[in-house]
Amino acid sequence: MHEQTLAIHAGYEKDAMGTMAVPIYQTTAYEFRDTQHAADLFELKELGNIYTRLMNPTTDVFEKRFAALEGGAAAIGTASGMAAIFYAIANVAETGDNIIVAKQVYGGTTTLTGHTIKRFGIQTRYFDVQNPSELEKLIDEKTKLILFESITNPSIDVADFDAITAIAERHSILTCVDNTVATPILCKPLELGCDLVVHSTSKYTTGQGLALGGIIVERNDLAEKIKGNSRYEHFNEPDESYHGLVYSDLPLPLFTLRVRLALLRDLGGAPSPFNSWLHIQGLETLPLRMKQHSASALAIAEFLETHPQVQKVNYPGLKSDSNYALGQKYFKGGHSGLLSFEVESKEMAQKIADSTEIFSLVVNIGDSKSIITHPASTTHQQLSAQELIDAGVPGGLIRLSVGLEDTQDLIEDLKKALENV
Repeated sequence: MHEQTLAIHAGYEKDAMGTMAVPIYQTTAYEFRDTQHAADLFELKELGNIYTRLMNPTTDVFEKRFAALEGGAAAIGTASGMAAIFYAIANVAETGDNIIVAKQVYGGTTTLTGHTIKRFGIQTRYFDVQNPSELEKLIDEKTKLILFESITNPSIDVADFDAITAIAERHSILTCVDNTVATPILCKPLELGCDLVVHSTSKYTTGQGLALGGIIVERNDLAEKIKGNSRYEHFNEPDESYHGLVYSDLPLPLFTLRVRLALLRDLGGAPSPFNSWLHIQGLETLPLRMKQHSASALAIAEFLETHPQVQKVNYPGLKSDSNYALGQKYFKGGHSGLLSFEVESKEMAQKIADSTEIFSLVVNIGDSKSIITHPASTTHQQLSAQELIDAGVPGGLIRLSVGLEDTQDLIEDLKKALENV
């Protein structure tokens, strides 16, 4: 089936009531048929619902639908995008290990990997996504994950998937891509050789800023890369917390299964059924919305490129953009609704952000309503001066999340704001 059909139907088999809409199974627990049924579920002899911290019928539809859109084997929902990133790291790394992360990532990812993860004894090394050859000198026998974004937020760089995955494969290291900005409608990292995809589903997936959520998707046949791989011994050895279960022996997608059985079980960052239901509603219109977000963003980028107050526009749909060639290579149908542009100073950027009327000053992206953000004083405020430079976030940078309003109205709003400085 094609994307637009998958987005509406994948993962849902109508129940006995024949409900067209996916029901909200708003429950924490489930009744077992008898004690043997309960024992079989806990021993994985039978698959089924145990407790909503581990699984839920509404969330199950969301996970299956998202996996289908990404072209993956399986997915697991989380309480937020940051929870998804943390679980992707915690599922492979432990004290004494290291991960490699692109310098150009969302500010929350930088603080998680640069500060919080340190307290778990995991070291983070950083590479320039514009220069993936840097990876080679950062990798050692303790490297467990390479993490980057398909479109970086907010510098709007496009990752060179071929270069990064070639290095990762040479060293048998898992790659994880944050595909939040591009969504599976515009870019499919798993089909480009990556192993894992994470999303903040709070963004384009829900589409109206209604619900927090995250998701991890694993590629088909990922078990072949993990089985017998000395980097991931815990997948190949008995898990004493689960009666000696060896994940690599199971005929199931093992990465997301271990997140479910170990991390969600013990850390508990599971999505609520209601939020999963809201994400399902968002997925139904995601293919249509991404086309409009992309078309409007390109028109606005073209307008900004000609404005005398604007020094630089970052959007891979522009032929003048340094990421244009990679955008054409890895994306289809557009380049999302996120763009950024630079003006002369931090003060000027803040004044522009304060002057818009349709664009709302908000720290979110992917909403149907257009958003303007000054990253250096908000989303990336915790970063040091050098980290801001490394992340491609100068003081004069303004980020736009282009919504679904009339494109000309948005251009006029920005035009007026630029005239006020």
